[in-house]
Amino acid sequence: MERPSLPAEKIAPAVTEAMNSFHRSVVDEVARTVAAHPVVVVGMAQNPVVKKARRILAEEGVAYEYLEYGSYLSQWKPRLAIKLWAGFPTFPMVFVDGKLIGGAQELDALRAEGKLKKS
Repeated sequence: MERPSLPAEKIAPAVTEAMNSFHRSVVDEVARTVAAHPVVVVGMAQNPVVKKARRILAEEGVAYEYLEYGSYLSQWKPRLAIKLWAGFPTFPMVFVDGKLIGGAQELDALRAEGKLKKS
């Protein structure tokens, strides 16, 4: 099933420009990191689910790159920009081989299936 989104022709050009530039440097940083590393975790401080994802990777001996953007009360706008870019509503966001696989729950499922590659 495809995620519904507003058609481009239903968005005013000024709004499109605002969306495209909204914390663009952060989005570009995440995209560059995902392109450059086999496993990337994007998260935030103090979030126990982010810590769980990182713990799973550490326990499995999987090297990963970690990007952290604020905590619950700080840097929420850059995190929002990442969510809009990825189309995923929560943190962590775990990328494997350039593909968003989800969060800690999906990562745990990959581990259970024996599909995490040690590095």
